[in-house]
Amino acid sequence: MNLPSARLDLVEALSVVEEYGPLCEAMYLMMAADRKVLNVERMVLRGALDVLSNGRVRTAHMESMIDASSKRVAELGEAGCLAECIDALKHDPIRAEITVVLAAAVAAADNHISAEERALYQKLIEGLGISDDRADALLSDLLKPDAT
Repeated sequence: MNLPSARLDLVEALSVVEEYGPLCEAMYLMMAADRKVLNVERMVLRGALDVLSNGRVRTAHMESMIDASSKRVAELGEAGCLAECIDALKHDPIRAEITVVLAAAVAAADNHISAEERALYQKLIEGLGISDDRADALLSDLLKPDAT
């Protein structure tokens, strides 16, 4: 089937949103938790999506997903958006754990984790069914110095 390139771009964008939308929204919620969306946090989000997608998620897709997340928070509130993210991610343990690690990375991007970010992190791990011990193990694995 030959589709015009505009349709292919739309199909690709919809595929990106379906695959990475909930993860991006969880990271956006963490960025906005302390009511300050910093460039360093956006850079972490962009880098994470770029690496996870092997470059498939373009800057335009990321900006569009961040904008959509912002609008959804305005519509549904933080709790409503978080509930939908959790619902979309909780049945896939690997994606759930990746989301927790990346949300923590966003929270730590500015070298300060606020009380609001800590509270959101706790809600995220509880909603995804990740135990405190498992969440600690995920983060401690990241913080271990290289054995080289």
